[in-house]
Amino acid sequence: MGRKFTWVAIAVFCLLSGIAAWAQMQPDIATHKACSNCGMDRERFNTSRMVVEFSDGTTKAVCSLRCAIDEMGRHQDKAVKSIKVADYNTKKLIDAEKAFWVVGGERPGVMARVGKWAFEKKEDAEVFIKTNGGNLATFKEATAAAREEMGKGRKMMGGKGMPEGMKP
Repeated sequence: MGRKFTWVAIAVFCLLSGIAAWAQMQPDIATHKACSNCGMDRERFNTSRMVVEFSDGTTKAVCSLRCAIDEMGRHQDKAVKSIKVADYNTKKLIDAEKAFWVVGGERPGVMARVGKWAFEKKEDAEVFIKTNGGNLATFKEATAAAREEMGKGRKMMGGKGMPEGMKP
């Protein structure tokens, strides 16, 4: 009985330590569980999640590049201070504009048919491309691909696919 209790106590301790460590690594998920644009679970989509911070200090935490574009379009009256995106491998938030993006490939996207994934290291993006396909891109190119896809969706929906003022 004593030995079994010790193993259970150790297992519970390890589990709680792991949860605490994960929460420290991804505090944005603890604060913003759902995408502010579409309501999707940001923990479930932690490889594509983003946080847009505006110059007035407000933030929008979203599940994907598409939702980030929607939020920036909705708040065009505010200057963007920073855009963070999860590194696909580590899930750590990194500067979206400095990230190495992969557009396309076999892995379907989040809120998009075409995947758009960010990596802190170019080597990691290249490994992903070898395994899953896709093309190396900059943030500007990934955003342009997302806007183009959003524009196609808008045409299919009779012009209702993007917020007012957004251009594909």
